[in-house]
Amino acid sequence: MGSYKDLDVFKKAFALAMEIFEISKSFPQEEKFSLTDQVRRRSRSVCANFGEAYRRRKYPAHFVSKLTDADAENTETEIWIKFSFECRYISEKLFNDLENKSAEVGRTLGHMINNPEKYF
Repeated sequence: MGSYKDLDVFKKAFALAMEIFEISKSFPQEEKFSLTDQVRRRSRSVCANFGEAYRRRKYPAHFVSKLTDADAENTETEIWIKFSFECRYISEKLFNDLENKSAEVGRTLGHMINNPEKYF
């Protein structure tokens, strides 16, 4: 197997994190240390945890553990996206798009968690 950077799940998670970064630039200043910081950190953490998981794939329990960390960060990202929508910082169309992208990353991580042997 090649690098973690070559896998679709990493590419999609990274693209989502960058999209969230760009969108969050327009959030109100009073959200800088709460919602803005959290949604950026969590979306980036999906990628970081995935990269770490990939490097640990030689050890199945560690691999799955880090994948579950990535999946948990992805879920937290979804929650912060929901807050962004409910606070009216993003449109419903954008919310649905971001939520769908996050769900796709989550499904792939879930498949990896349930079938780790396919990634050794």
